[in-house]
Amino acid sequence: MNTIQSQVSEAEWQTRKDLAAAYQLAALHRWTDHIYTHISARVPGEDNHFLLNAYGLMFDEVTASNLVKVDLEGKVLLDATGLGINLAGFVIHGAIHAHRHDAFCVMHTHTQAGIAVSAQKRGLRMLSQHAMRFHDKVAYHDYEGVVLDMDEREHILHNIGTRNVMILRNHGLLVCGESVPDAFDQMYYLERACQIQIAAQSSGAELTECSDAVAARVAAQFDRPGRPSKDKHWPPLLRMLERVKPEYQS
Repeated sequence: MNTIQSQVSEAEWQTRKDLAAAYQLAALHRWTDHIYTHISARVPGEDNHFLLNAYGLMFDEVTASNLVKVDLEGKVLLDATGLGINLAGFVIHGAIHAHRHDAFCVMHTHTQAGIAVSAQKRGLRMLSQHAMRFHDKVAYHDYEGVVLDMDEREHILHNIGTRNVMILRNHGLLVCGESVPDAFDQMYYLERACQIQIAAQSSGAELTECSDAVAARVAAQFDRPGRPSKDKHWPPLLRMLERVKPEYQS
């Protein structure tokens, strides 16, 4: 048995595998900023502990074993790499895990399209079905500098409130999910919405933006109970990883 696997519960090991998969998938989708963004997940049964990437590993190097377990004070509890964690990542993710117990997984990216939309005054526009999934669900947080100041946590928490999607102006995107697959699914749609918005704006053509009524209807359709894609999106992604990067589970 893997050394780290022998030190953690079965539930934590499964979460580690899911979280490592999310990192690997983010790398395949080119959502990374080398070592500078983060995906975190709460440790099941340990409300005061969460998992984060080691500071110095690329996303495609993250595995179940080398994820770092920390507490809500930032104390490293288990770190096979000895690299520790990025303070900026802890400030953002620690704040949300400490105060949003419904946020099992938090995903933060610095993609070109995400930052481009975050720099626009109107933010995310209802230009695509992907964007309409988030109608009236996006929070915004104004840029205050590199997130190293613990005082900024209060502003982040105030701005996100009970929403699961936040655009950090001039910075990037953030989503909260009830599970790792849920967070990944939301980020996939949000990132695609941003890519589509920038592509449409770059065309120079006059744009058609859907009405609030239509966008609200689409958002409700995505939220309908029993939506099949909610459970069908993640398994094929894992099958793809098992073909191209099976070592993520180690």
